[in-house]
Amino acid sequence: MRILLFSPRSILMNLCGAQGVRHALATLVVAVALFSTKPLLNAASPAQGCHQIQVVDSQTGRGVPLVELDTVDRIRYVTDSAGRIAFQEPGLMNQTVFFSVRSHGYELAPDGFGIVGTRVETKPGGKTIVKIKRVNIAERLYRTTGAGIYRDSVLVGESAPLAQPLLNAQVVGQDSVQSVLYRGRIYWFWGDTARLSYPLGNFRTSGATSLLPASGGLDPSSGINFQYFSNADGFSKGICPFEPPEGVVWIDGLLTVADDTGRERLITHFARLKGLGALLEHGLAIYNDDKEEFERHAAFKIEESWQCPRGPVFKHREKDCDYYYFCTPFPNVRVRAELKCMVNPCSYEAWTCLAEGSASDAAKAHLQRDSNGQLIYRWTTNAPPTGPVEERALIKSGLMKNEEAHFSPIDAVSGKTIRMHGGSVRWNPWRQRWILIAVQQDGTSFLGEVWYAEAKQPTGPWLKARKIVTHDRYTFYNPIHHAFLDQEEGRVIYFEGTYTKEFSGNPEATPRYDYNQVMYRLDLEDSRLFDAREK
Repeated sequence: MRILLFSPRSILMNLCGAQGVRHALATLVVAVALFSTKPLLNAASPAQGCHQIQVVDSQTGRGVPLVELDTVDRIRYVTDSAGRIAFQEPGLMNQTVFFSVRSHGYELAPDGFGIVGTRVETKPGGKTIVKIKRVNIAERLYRTTGAGIYRDSVLVGESAPLAQPLLNAQVVGQDSVQSVLYRGRIYWFWGDTARLSYPLGNFRTSGATSLLPASGGLDPSSGINFQYFSNADGFSKGICPFEPPEGVVWIDGLLTVADDTGRERLITHFARLKGLGALLEHGLAIYNDDKEEFERHAAFKIEESWQCPRGPVFKHREKDCDYYYFCTPFPNVRVRAELKCMVNPCSYEAWTCLAEGSASDAAKAHLQRDSNGQLIYRWTTNAPPTGPVEERALIKSGLMKNEEAHFSPIDAVSGKTIRMHGGSVRWNPWRQRWILIAVQQDGTSFLGEVWYAEAKQPTGPWLKARKIVTHDRYTFYNPIHHAFLDQEEGRVIYFEGTYTKEFSGNPEATPRYDYNQVMYRLDLEDSRLFDAREK
């Protein structure tokens, strides 16, 4: 079965259609007043009335986004992408106010009573710096999508790096980012997209472009300036407007390939689904540059679940042939980098230890071994791929030993096997290794712990991993490493994922951040990663 990449909010789409309702005049007036990037008041006016609280990383001095501060009477504030809060609470100005402080992967030392927080002398126009210790190995940088990314910074009169720091294309939430380089720009795509004016938004895939940092784009440590594909009403448009309108349309497996004329084309796998898992159709689509939309190109049979592009993609040359490898989260499916091969399910190869013609079901599976009993992994078109799910089942059935697994890394600290769910693999020139950024299933949170691992070959074996991001009862799924943003020859890498309360069991959503993308930065020379290195 194909791994689904997006969240269950798409169920709403099947009830009311893709576009929802258009703005009422009153909604538009409120939206302009609250979210216009041109403040209605003089920039100095809000700053004079607010007390600025900025939470900074004690190691780097950089503002930390997604830090929650609560007053004693449970008034909650969440820092913006610069780590700022614009505090202006009637009755609480010119007072000593205690704030409890908490943040995923960061901590503040408790006082003698075990209470974690800080006192602030609130004054209009004042400023307080709160230093917080980073426990995560990766550094949280900013939120890339949604409204109010730099809300508090604007309110206190500070500058923001984004062209649209408050609202862009009326987007307030976006699920599961994917990216690809195409014709000199970065193309970004998301799944279900929430809109400002109504609970039902865009369920036919959203898209945007941005400039590469070397071509005028922002330094990735500062942010991403998205130029959304939008409708006439300004909201992010559905770029997969396939008929019939029933169901949601999600895409994955983004790549570029030359067509018969030699022209570079942007290709994707698409799936039209009803609800969470009823697959109505899937196939390949090609991007129409003039329409700024994907169009159907080829259809696959429903049962052809792995013989198609899927998940994050990378290109790799082997034996004088270019292949595209597909990660879910490990690269165990590939196809030649030719359009004629991509439309032919028989051209897709699986990395597997299953015997030719074997089923993937552990109860019916047969493994391929040599005369010495050694397990044989190889590329073949005649057996399904072996991934972490299949390996666990084969180990449980007794057909495979733990040490024979390729996709079941252990925690370099505890020695426990890590159950990976979704992520991406990229070649890293700094480490001269393939590196994995993936989220764990059934960790401290159900889908909230992100891990780093290395291997000499993209197919592994992936032996050890190190946790780099943690979340407390919150989900952070489908992380993806954007290798085109790497800095210092790959020493510094950037990845992001979907921050949402879905699947976490947490009844409280984080305002503005929930159901949006959050960017992290990782320095591969952090000594805490050394025990996960592949020698």
